[in-house]
Amino acid sequence: MPKRPVRKPGVFARLEDLYTRMETAYNATAAAAGLTCTGCDDNCCRTHFRHHTRIEWAYLWKGMLSLSPERREAYLERAKDVVAQCDAALAAGVVPRVMCPLNDEGRCGLYKYRLMICRMHGTRNILRLPDGRTQVFRGCHRFDNCTAQFADADRPSLDRTPLYTELAKLEMEHLGPTAARQQRVDLTLAEMLVYGPPKP
Repeated sequence: MPKRPVRKPGVFARLEDLYTRMETAYNATAAAAGLTCTGCDDNCCRTHFRHHTRIEWAYLWKGMLSLSPERREAYLERAKDVVAQCDAALAAGVVPRVMCPLNDEGRCGLYKYRLMICRMHGTRNILRLPDGRTQVFRGCHRFDNCTAQFADADRPSLDRTPLYTELAKLEMEHLGPTAARQQRVDLTLAEMLVYGPPKP
């Protein structure tokens, strides 16, 4: 009797696995640097992050749809207010510093579904581009303080490249035949909430 083909896990299951490996890599880099968020005088949830994949946008909305209608509506109302505040700041030529609409007294209301940059921000990150160039993201001010004793080349660093490459492949698989006609995503988390789930 022929064996049945083994079904590959769905893209969301593989995104969850990728997120887990991102966190493992982040935790190892943070530990090597002695970085901890405990007692920090800043809050990363006020950072004006922009996100660029529909698969993460769709996964975020998977989390939203798992909530009660009342809680979901509360987050959407907050998101509208955050978008308005950010638009006003940008119009004034100021980088927005507005609390994420999912932040509930210091805790993420959709922690399992939070986006890639929410999981990896803080440590020094490296991204090797296809053209041979390397981008370096220095990390947060606390990381700088923790690693001041290191020469710059010796600072603990997280190589984002294989993680980003895998995310890009999942994005293309998620989009399927619509990939060629999709516009590039460039949205804040609050905008992803206000705009609703991504259109096919």
